[in-house]
Amino acid sequence: MQNTKLLLTSFTFVGLLALAGCSFPGVYKIDIQQGNVVTQDMIDQLRPGMTRKQVRFIMGNPLLTDTFHADRWDYLYSLQPGGGERQQERISVIFNPNDQLVSLSGDFMPGVSRDEAILGKDADTSVSAPAEVVEKPKPEKPVKPGSLLDQIQKDVDGVETVPVPTPEPLDTTPQ
Repeated sequence: MQNTKLLLTSFTFVGLLALAGCSFPGVYKIDIQQGNVVTQDMIDQLRPGMTRKQVRFIMGNPLLTDTFHADRWDYLYSLQPGGGERQQERISVIFNPNDQLVSLSGDFMPGVSRDEAILGKDADTSVSAPAEVVEKPKPEKPVKPGSLLDQIQKDVDGVETVPVPTPEPLDTTPQ
């Protein structure tokens, strides 16, 4: 009788422990991604007048093609990090009756990167300004003889070039 009670208590304890392990807070939850991944680089490649084939080549197949609006393709992307809040991005591409790209609407805009919008312009990127805005470089002033700049320039001008040694080709004859 006492053995049966002990056995029943231990089975109940093990069962509750196993059941508690199912809802343990340290359990890994996967990230759920759905839809088309759309990047700012893809949007920047789109130009008005592109054909459907060209847009499909850049963006991939649309997630939604509406039967009632054949001139519109929708690209949706959602990401729900494990246990986190769901984030969703949408872009709609609209064509004219000649199957040419007319406009875009949605979360992405051409030429505006989200990183640039948040952080400002990158130091790595260079944008060419229109010709009328470009400043002409100022003419250099001649350096004074005997100054440090004059000595550095003489050292730079006096450097001898040394040819790079080229290794002899390996002997490829069979032995």
